[in-house]
Amino acid sequence: MAIQLYAHPFSSYCQKVLIALYENATPFEWRLLAPENPQAMAELEARWPFRRFPLLLDGERAVSESSIIIEYLQQHYPGASRLLPEDADSALEVRFMDRCFDLYVSTPMTACVFDQLRPAGQRDAYGVAQAHELLETAYRWLDEKMAGREWAAAASFSLADCAAAPALFYADWVRPIGDEFASLRAYRQRLLARPSFARAVDEARPYRHLFPLGAPERD
Repeated sequence: MAIQLYAHPFSSYCQKVLIALYENATPFEWRLLAPENPQAMAELEARWPFRRFPLLLDGERAVSESSIIIEYLQQHYPGASRLLPEDADSALEVRFMDRCFDLYVSTPMTACVFDQLRPAGQRDAYGVAQAHELLETAYRWLDEKMAGREWAAAASFSLADCAAAPALFYADWVRPIGDEFASLRAYRQRLLARPSFARAVDEARPYRHLFPLGAPERD
């Protein structure tokens, strides 16, 4: 039986795992989390009461959290594309950059999106301003980090790049990456050109109307 992925194609953290699956052409079964498929959401909640996704189901073993899922895939379903280096120090750098993209790019980006989904009288202007400030700090730091690098943390495409692709993709919609961050903008374009991420982006196109801040007419 193929592994199953409880996910939605427009979710950044789901895309992160999809990139890893597509990098190694790992077969899996979609369990689409959508209103028209309530059974999948009920199954997700039964296995993971926090109802966060993606969730990977391998037989009776449920694996949650995108970074852990990708490490699980490498251990149990390895392919030609190794997403965590064998060298321990190199792997540590990959994990560090993975956390940076999740915590300092995805988290503030998501805060801005979720704030827009609140009723108008319950929005948090101060929190949104803080999120934008954090994104700007992240852009500046990442631009310096990416100068002279092709990929985020290793000589080849890695877990860190799986995290970076959807994080930077959506963050640029929330707070455009300025022209002054040329290295970071070029890196985002390389990620968009990566076949595994390009596939994830294309699969999510039908859902762009769901982006509450308005999806830009690009990418």
